[in-house]
Amino acid sequence: MTYIIGLTGGIGSGKSTIADLFAELGVPIVDADVVAREVVAPGSPLLAQIAEHFGQQVITAEGGLDRAALRQIVFADKDKTEWLNQLLHPVIRQRMLRQLQQQTALYVLWVVPLLIENKLTEYCDRVLVVDVSEAIQLQRAVRRDNSNIQQIKKIMQAQVSRQQRLAKADDVINNDRPLSESEKDLRAQVLQLHQYYLALAGKKHEK
Repeated sequence: MTYIIGLTGGIGSGKSTIADLFAELGVPIVDADVVAREVVAPGSPLLAQIAEHFGQQVITAEGGLDRAALRQIVFADKDKTEWLNQLLHPVIRQRMLRQLQQQTALYVLWVVPLLIENKLTEYCDRVLVVDVSEAIQLQRAVRRDNSNIQQIKKIMQAQVSRQQRLAKADDVINNDRPLSESEKDLRAQVLQLHQYYLALAGKKHEK
């Protein structure tokens, strides 16, 4: 099976930026967020179940999932969060693992925000953490998602701590600096890791 690099990090850490840099080098990407959107696409059975459970308030005029409305509902209620997780997580996991098994490249980047929380590290050969300070996390996530600070703090609290994430890391990319200042440095780090992962994957395939 293809060598699997699990890429994770807290909300607002810059996982997508790092994944894009790997993709530019020709590395295939399996992205949990992409799969999560696919399984609740308009007309899907899972979306119908969500609408039946939470009402039409979580469905947009175009028939898609209103993620912001759903997030507000479930983050205020643990039971609702649990119900949603039990519905979606098994399907998302199954689809991601199928995509990983179909890869033929030397290695694949598996981008999962809740890689550690959902105990998916067991499927990875290595774990790469995009690390930022909590202050930067908060600032970026509020700006990107146009959400209020309290909502972002709740999301951060639902994720493992920075220390727990780093304890699981085999490799770390620090992404505290603004992209305009750090892009050259990030590219260099990604290129170095890319060469390293190719070498490790090559050794695994030789066995």
